[in-house]
Amino acid sequence: MGEWKDLSRDELLGLRAECAAGYGRLKAMGLKLDMSRGKPSPDIIDLSNGLLEAPIPYVTEDGTDARNYGVPTGIAEFRRLFGELLGLEPDSIIVGNNASLELMHDFYSRLYLFGTLGCKPWCRLEKVRFLCPSPGYDRHFAISQAFGTEMTAIPMTEDGPDMDAVEEAAGSDEAVKGIWCVPLYSNPQGAVYSDETVRRLASMKTAAPDFRIFWDNAYGVHHVFGEHRLADIFRLAREHGNEDRVYYFFSTSKLSFPGGGVGMAAASPANIAEQRRHISVQTIGYDKLSQLRAARFLKSPENIRAHMREIGAMLRPKFETVMETLERELGGTGLVSWTRPKGGYFLAVDTLEGCAGAVVALAKEAGTTLTPAGATFPYGKDPKDTNIRIAPTYPELGELRSAMELFCLCVKLVSADRLLAR
Repeated sequence: MGEWKDLSRDELLGLRAECAAGYGRLKAMGLKLDMSRGKPSPDIIDLSNGLLEAPIPYVTEDGTDARNYGVPTGIAEFRRLFGELLGLEPDSIIVGNNASLELMHDFYSRLYLFGTLGCKPWCRLEKVRFLCPSPGYDRHFAISQAFGTEMTAIPMTEDGPDMDAVEEAAGSDEAVKGIWCVPLYSNPQGAVYSDETVRRLASMKTAAPDFRIFWDNAYGVHHVFGEHRLADIFRLAREHGNEDRVYYFFSTSKLSFPGGGVGMAAASPANIAEQRRHISVQTIGYDKLSQLRAARFLKSPENIRAHMREIGAMLRPKFETVMETLERELGGTGLVSWTRPKGGYFLAVDTLEGCAGAVVALAKEAGTTLTPAGATFPYGKDPKDTNIRIAPTYPELGELRSAMELFCLCVKLVSADRLLAR
């Protein structure tokens, strides 16, 4: 039939009537699906039930009783295991509680309250700006907004953030203090930062000496369609004299139990020493029993990779279902475009301008909750109202098929109304 923008008014009205009937049929099914967050499904979580069934360990390899106080930066066997998995020096790692987001919030708040490496605390500055590659992760933006930071949206490309825009902003304004990054299978587009993007982030000139990259490698081992690697940002930063620029974050939350995982951060020696001083005031020690249990259950990098291949095999049909449904129902219509991620937990759909919010509202009315339109931009405001994040990981396959059929009908209905109003 071709692109809908080229159809006559009568053709659009006919298609709209067909879609309205299909929408009514699905609405009558009483769907109750929540696809607003990227949650692992129960069968994926079940793969880690050995964590619950194993005897509770409490003595580390160096003889520390993990039931007691101490070891504020994390047990050695966990730091060694994930250092080897991720290509990080064990001594550069701090291990926290279950959420890497908690560590990001702590690092960010310390920059505000105390400054870093002799620089003035951000709370004493007239203005603080942060760069937010968009579409991006709403919880990152929520941290910046909570501290009153002025957020600047940076366009995303398939190779990562628009580096011309990043370099211009960071190099010309001392108020620009950092950037949020999800470098591998970005949330929500699934982009993989190119080697050139990583090099430019590590080497670029910044007006602020305390500029920080919050490198949230949340999906660093979450491959679905083949394995993809990132350039080593720490090595590149050291080569260009910027080793203090990077804060690196990771967790086991989507690797094992989101409610009982382990978060970690890595940084330069100077940054780690500074964070240790702050941590010594905040806590006598994080949850070492969870760290020890995870290290013993996951065992080795090879075992973790095998575990993640199993998870990837479970996620693949869900991503395929989403992309196949979009292609079958909306391909060639000109109503949407979508990303085709190779891993991670999301993909992004862009509607006609001004349609995303209405699509999300219509889907919710029929029993399917999506991420709020605008959430992938700073302040929750998508300037073009086009971006929708799809999180296909939690529903069962049959539920997902129904949800995506409903989603496509919502896109068609809203788009038809938009085109008819021309």
